Amino acid sequence: MRVLLAVFYVVATRSCRAAAKRIGAKLALRRRAAWPVAWLAASRRAWRAVSTSALAVTVAANRADAAPLDYFLHAAGPAAIPTQRLGWALTALCAGVTLLVAALLAFALLHRRAAAQPGSLVSGRGGLRWVYAGTGISCVLLLGALIYTLFTLYTVAAPRREPALTITVTAYDWWWRIDYADSPDPARNFATANEIHIPTGAPVRVQLKSADVIHAFWVPQLAGKTQTIPGQTNEQWIEADQPGIYRGQCSQFCGAQHAHMAFEVIAQRPTDFDAWRAAQAQAAAAPAPHEAAALAAGRKLFGERCAGCHTVRGTAAAGSHAPDLTHLDSRRLIAAGTLANTPENQLDWIRHAQRIKPDSLMPGIVLSAAEAAELSAYLATLH
Repeated sequence: MRVLLAVFYVVATRSCRAAAKRIGAKLALRRRAAWPVAWLAASRRAWRAVSTSALAVTVAANRADAAPLDYFLHAAGPAAIPTQRLGWALTALCAGVTLLVAALLAFALLHRRAAAQPGSLVSGRGGLRWVYAGTGISCVLLLGALIYTLFTLYTVAAPRREPALTITVTAYDWWWRIDYADSPDPARNFATANEIHIPTGAPVRVQLKSADVIHAFWVPQLAGKTQTIPGQTNEQWIEADQPGIYRGQCSQFCGAQHAHMAFEVIAQRPTDFDAWRAAQAQAAAAPAPHEAAALAAGRKLFGERCAGCHTVRGTAAAGSHAPDLTHLDSRRLIAAGTLANTPENQLDWIRHAQRIKPDSLMPGIVLSAAEAAELSAYLATLH
């Protein structure tokens, strides 16, 4: 695809430049009115903009990390690749139609009819042939696009084999709760937030719910988007061919912090995924005896200020209105993809949540320097 974009850039630039020169020469020789020349100058500027944009897309294509939601150039699984190819086909169709219309317009400018004598009657015979041809070609192209689109929808509607994993994703304003609850062994079931881990090479069934308003679950490099609707459970499936991190985003406007409602899908080799799931199912590790006294103040502070909303399994904190923090430090991001997960950002989020994500349900908590240090030390144990 990158090679095709580069070729498109070179060919489009050279072809449009040569065509513009030829048209300009003919128009100058015929000494037409001034408006075609002005139109030609505007067309030259438009084509320069198009060629510059093509070059920018080509450069961006060489940096997969430049656009984490880029699904036109990058797809990573059988639920996304057919959609990507459909996008390429429709883009090629639209580009072809645009070039054809431009060519016909240029032809019409260069082969205008001779001016009719005043008062004479001129027959318009022959013009309808173009209308009939254009209508017929358009119908054929649109029918072909419709058939290909329906075939793509059929292809991505369901995985070819039974999903190896089922997870439940519940959308909240403005974060995501992920429940791994498909194991017959309750000890292997748990909840996490804003970070989905899946094994590579296996389809994963995603059951989608909403706790408040309509959201949309979208991991563009793995699958299309599906809405989460209050009182209803929708289903989607995703699959990653290779290990990697794939950005997800709510794509249905859901309030003030809609743009800051992101998540990540981390695809791992099956052995790595099994190890991650086993670690996540564990309760929070108890501090070593020599550390217990030092961490007691931070743990007490967490119980007083945070436990009403957050859960830390293995402790008395059992809140259900906010993300489970049992293994907080194992995550890459916090605040639904808004901040990198560092001790400094954790404290910044705790103290200034309403500055970072206004109108979120997380309040800003006032902490003294000593309290901040104690709470940070306790949070560092949740790995």
